[in-house]
Amino acid sequence: MGELTEIYKQYADGVFKYLMVLCNNTDVAEELTQETFYQAVRSIDNYNGECKMSVWLCQIAKHTYYKYVDKQVKQPKQAHAPNHVPSLESNLIENENKIALYRTIHLLEEPFKEIVLLRMLGGLSFKEIGEIHKKNENWARVSFYRAKLKLRERGILDEE
Repeated sequence: MGELTEIYKQYADGVFKYLMVLCNNTDVAEELTQETFYQAVRSIDNYNGECKMSVWLCQIAKHTYYKYVDKQVKQPKQAHAPNHVPSLESNLIENENKIALYRTIHLLEEPFKEIVLLRMLGGLSFKEIGEIHKKNENWARVSFYRAKLKLRERGILDEE
């Protein structure tokens, strides 16, 4: 156990800094640093010494960060303050915006309509959307991009 403590002392700061570059959030970087070392302890038997320990840990940190981002994207947006209760007015505005978005999506021609719905509501990857349409991943990406352009033309989406 002392060896793991030494590894942590030696590499934790570097892993934290690496994660800060990725996420630019101190709290998230600290949490992901802890998760990185937890994952490293769980898979220490897989470390074969072919690369530096710091490189191995940063790879784990990168994958931990990607899992975190995926989880954030798939979770519904939550209020920043835990005690924050959205007002009736803000709920109505949000619902009106959603209804306007879905109405406009409904007006899109195929396959754009289906691609947007599969991506936004179904959470499918471009590869999966391509497979559904018997096309490739790039086709799905381009079609989704074109659908977003059509939504922007109709004033539904803001410029990114």
